[in-house]
Formats: sequence, C-alpha cells, structure tokens
Amino acid sequence: MTATSAPAHKAPAGPATASGPLGPLRHVLLHLVTPLLMCLGMGLAYMGAFVTPEPHDLPIAVVGSGEQTQVLAQTVKDKAGDALDVRTLGSRAEAVDALRSMDISGAYIPDAKTPEVLVATAGSDMSAIAVEKIFTPVAAEQGVPLKVSDVAPTVGDDPTGQGLFFLLVAVSIGSYASVAALGAAGAGMRMRARAGLVVGVSFAVSLIGAALAGPVFGLVHQGLWGVWAMAWLYAAGILFIGVGLHTFLKRWTTLAMMVLFVMLNFTSSGGLFRPELQNGFFGSLHAFWNGAGFVEGIRSHLYFGGHGTAGHVWTLAGWLLLGLVVTGVAGLFERWQRATAQAQSPAASPHQESVEEAEEEMEESVGV
Repeated sequence: MTATSAPAHKAPAGPATASGPLGPLRHVLLHLVTPLLMCLGMGLAYMGAFVTPEPHDLPIAVVGSGEQTQVLAQTVKDKAGDALDVRTLGSRAEAVDALRSMDISGAYIPDAKTPEVLVATAGSDMSAIAVEKIFTPVAAEQGVPLKVSDVAPTVGDDPTGQGLFFLLVAVSIGSYASVAALGAAGAGMRMRARAGLVVGVSFAVSLIGAALAGPVFGLVHQGLWGVWAMAWLYAAGILFIGVGLHTFLKRWTTLAMMVLFVMLNFTSSGGLFRPELQNGFFGSLHAFWNGAGFVEGIRSHLYFGGHGTAGHVWTLAGWLLLGLVVTGVAGLFERWQRATAQAQSPAASPHQESVEEAEEEMEESVGV
C-alpha cells in the first residue's frame, strides 16, 4: 500500500506587513506630507503677502507753509483714510532729509507751474510708484505735468532695487539647505563639532553672497565688506537655529526651516513691498524678523548713509544669539541622551542615524 503525502497547507493571505505591498506606499505617502504642506504654506504666505498690496499708513508729506498746504494735506488724508499717514514739511530740504532717513516714502511740492514729487527708489521702488499714483491726479487737477525727482536712486545694475531681495533668497537657501547635511549626515558628530562646521559653512555662504552681490552682478558698488558681514550674521543665525532644531525635529526640520526662513521670512523682508504696502501680519513681522534685518540693513548701508543700520545689525545679532541658545540646549539634550543610553546599554548610540534616513532628509531639503 503506497502512502500518499498530505498536501502542503497554504496559509491564508493576510494583511500586508511593513515589508508587503502597502509598506512602500505608506512610506511614500508619509514623505509626501512635507512637500504638500510646503505647497500649502508657500501659497498662503506668498499670495497673502504679495497678491494684493495696498497702502496702510504709508508715510508721505506735503511741502510748504501756510493755510493752502494744510488744506491740501488734509484733503489728501480725507480721501485716502487709513491708507496714508500725511504730514507737512516746511521746505524741500526737510523733505529730502526725511526721505534719506527713511521717515517718509514720498513728498509732494505744490507749484502752479511745475509741481514736484520726491521719492527714494532705493528704499522701495513699489512705494515710489504708489506715491506717484497718489499725487499724479493732484497735479492733473491743475492741468500741469508732475515732475518726479529721485533723491536716493539705486545703482544702474539694480534699477528696481529688488536685487537685494534675490540676494536674500540666495543666502537663505544656501543656509537652510546646509542644515540637512549638518543635521542628518552629521548627526553622529558631537554638537561641538557641528557648531564648528556651522561657522565654516556660514562663512562660505556669506562669501558666495558677497561675490554675487559685488563682482558678479554689481549690485554693490561700495561697502562690500559690510554686506559680507551682515550676510555672515544672517547665515550663521539660520544655520545655528537649524542644527539645534534638528536634534528635536529630525526629518521635520526642513519643513520648520521653510516656515521660518522662507514663508514668513521672504514675505516680511521688505525686499519687494515695504511693510506699509502689506497687511498687518507681515508688516508686524518686518519689525523683528531676520530677513528684514538683512535687507534693510544692507539697504541702509548702501543707499541711506548708514541711517538705522545699527538697529538692523542688532536684529541679526539677536537671531544669531537665539541660534546659539537653541544649539546649546540641543547639545545638553544630546549629552543627557548619551548618558541615559550608556546607563541602559553601553553599546547604544543615540546619535547614529541610518544612511537611508540621512539621504531621505537631505533629498527633502528643497528650494523655493
């Protein structure tokens, strides 16, 4: 009698495990969360800040003395409402001084034959255009052409004055994109070593920025070392903040850096629109955000005789100090992690990330 072997039992198909068909899909979907949030955030930030620029307490002046000047200033104010902050100045020289100290965005000098509007395009080309639009109808009522005088023009290589904004973009991307390499690939290094790398990388990024602004594109015709110094302060602040945050946020650091130094930073910098042409949210950020400190600091240094530059440098120094504090706290946290891991298992190493995780994180570090 021949024995027959029993058929092999086939296990019923169960749900896919992490290594099954749904594993890669889940992995991809998880990594898509970051770019989708970036898309939403960038749309809200850029469109909210730039799509509908409108004056809000835009500071302007009417030049002259006597009752006619007061009446004209009050008439302009009544028509504009909260859009304009209208004042009177006694002479053209006072108006020029106010423009060169960035106290006003424009000034109108009434005249029966040649009315004149004074602007400073180096402060903001868009604000200058707004001032011209305000006073062109006033001159038209007299039936005479309006003369436009630019008392603080930009250099010929940067006719719109927006080159400083694009310098901000270049230095920012070089800084926050380097955080992925320093934070992920350098996670096995002690914080002291990563901090040393931050100093070197920020130095390199600032040199690249200064080279682009000076010899390459000619945005800066004088004071290049001051531009480099502010670029270094700005880059170092971003890098120290990013490397410190990476200890706590890991792969979500890229999204956090995009929010801090792109979405909120570029939009409030004043590089395209001054805060008086933006809504209250972005206008308020302009008072203390590091991108505004960078753009306004360089703008004051190059075109306005250094007026207000010290305050903007202090803003950049404050962000650098914040970065040093965040990095210091992260270093203490990592030291505590090491001590805890060694107490539990001498072979454990909380700093060691896999090569795959580091590569994935650096791939997610995208530009704007």
